[in-house]
Amino acid sequence: MAAPTIHVDVVSAEESIFSGEAEFVVLPGEAGELGIYPRHTPLITRIKPGAVRITPPGGGDEQLIFVAGGILEVQPRVITVLADTAIRGRDLDEAKAQEALKRAEEARRTATDKQEIAAVEGELAMLAAQLAAIRKLRKK
Repeated sequence: MAAPTIHVDVVSAEESIFSGEAEFVVLPGEAGELGIYPRHTPLITRIKPGAVRITPPGGGDEQLIFVAGGILEVQPRVITVLADTAIRGRDLDEAKAQEALKRAEEARRTATDKQEIAAVEGELAMLAAQLAAIRKLRKK
């Protein structure tokens, strides 16, 4: 008998990034990392910048998607990730992320008001999570 699966949809403001079945999904929730199996208790939470890891049926290659901000909805048979930003693992560019991190660090040094500082610190956190996801993907 085949293992039960759960349908997963990951979408960003620009496009649908992933739609398919999974045996297990891990993602960065507001209160910490969440592991979700089929028939999970329903929940809605905000997501933090980090990697969504999707284990396909039959244990094939894990899908990695970087997300930054958004909402997660879990129903017993469907997971929906509505991400502010979502990038397929294979599309992540470490050199671009490093350059963006340098620019954000410089902006942080020159920021003067609280609102500007908060925006730059949010950008820094997102870029740090993106680089961590890239490194995790490269280890595989």
